[in-house]
Amino acid sequence: MEILQAILTSILSIITLLILTKLMGNREMSQLSMFDYINGITIGSIAAELATSEFTDSVKPFVAMLVYAAVNILLAIVNEKSVILRRVFNGKTSILYDNGELFSKNLKKAKIDINEFLSQCRINGYFDLSKIQTVLLESNGKFSILPLSDERPVIGKDLGIAPTQDTLVANVIIDGKIMKQNLKHTGKNEKWLIDQLKAKNVKDISDVFLATCDLNNKLSVFKKHPKEMKADILD
Repeated sequence: MEILQAILTSILSIITLLILTKLMGNREMSQLSMFDYINGITIGSIAAELATSEFTDSVKPFVAMLVYAAVNILLAIVNEKSVILRRVFNGKTSILYDNGELFSKNLKKAKIDINEFLSQCRINGYFDLSKIQTVLLESNGKFSILPLSDERPVIGKDLGIAPTQDTLVANVIIDGKIMKQNLKHTGKNEKWLIDQLKAKNVKDISDVFLATCDLNNKLSVFKKHPKEMKADILD
């Protein structure tokens, strides 16, 4: 009887979560504000409690989930209507770096130390602050970086040309295993793959950490590296 109750309450919890998720919207994690993130965790915790509670005691967590979801939906409507309240609930963009100056008070207010700031710059592809004009901290916690005009990547329009469009590549080997469906999608077979690996002096497939193939049949191979790469100068 207890097992049956657990199954029923779990199903109720899953169905409720699916419905509430659809009602609240399917935004990506990177688009969530801090409140949205915490609210989502709270609803998930209540859903777990609902799944493990007695069937007769499932009303309270069920109602609590509905209340949290209703507040989330209400705030979304309010944020859409009012810019001021949107800034109150979601926060606003903060300038962390601009024109060669680091704003330490803004970093302190955002609870970001200098190492984390530099790390986020590197994640975005910038290893030297002298190549950056402005760094913004968005309300969702992500960095937006504006490079100096003479440091930004050159695009086709700058050169008056129309480059060939890049396309997705297929992962044909992952962690030493051939992904047969992906390889079939490229129109090639295992013999072709093995021949290509031999041409790149790769004798054993198990030595390959990742291999990709594009529509032009260009195979890129990344072998497993036995040594750890140290980066002590970055911390």
